Amino acid sequence: MNSAPLVLDEFDHKLLELLQQDASATLSELGDAIGLSPSAVQRRMTRYRQEGLMRQVAVLDPTALGSTLAAVWVTMERESAEGNATFHARVRAAPEVQQCYTLAGEWDYLVILATTGVAHCRQVVDRLFLDEGNVKRYDTHLVFDVVKHGLELPTRDAPRAARKRRGGG
Repeated sequence: MNSAPLVLDEFDHKLLELLQQDASATLSELGDAIGLSPSAVQRRMTRYRQEGLMRQVAVLDPTALGSTLAAVWVTMERESAEGNATFHARVRAAPEVQQCYTLAGEWDYLVILATTGVAHCRQVVDRLFLDEGNVKRYDTHLVFDVVKHGLELPTRDAPRAARKRRGGG
């Protein structure tokens, strides 16, 4: 796996956008949509997998499962490589942790949880943060409504005209 960003051409950008919308599309459908042969599409997809850019999984809708979602803001007691490694291992091992981000500012981490209900959420929060010796403070916020749940990542900057329409520069 390469740590440098993968160099992408226009075909790559188009293909990645299509794959993020529907990874079940056939090689022929994808090739027709971007102007490449099915074998060229397959070579690119193989490269994405080998470089660690892409993997295929089934994405479940948390709303359809009745999941309780929560955002937990975490501040650590002290900064240490060992304490961070322990915390990272703990959240990586917890299946309820959907995402975890190291932050700049007042809080050290943002952890996104998906649980089967409020009681389960409380158990997970206690297990992950109350019992963690290096957590100084945490603040749990239950999610009432999902306004947007996205998995698609931009592969390039938005065109200048689109940024201006949205109020950007």
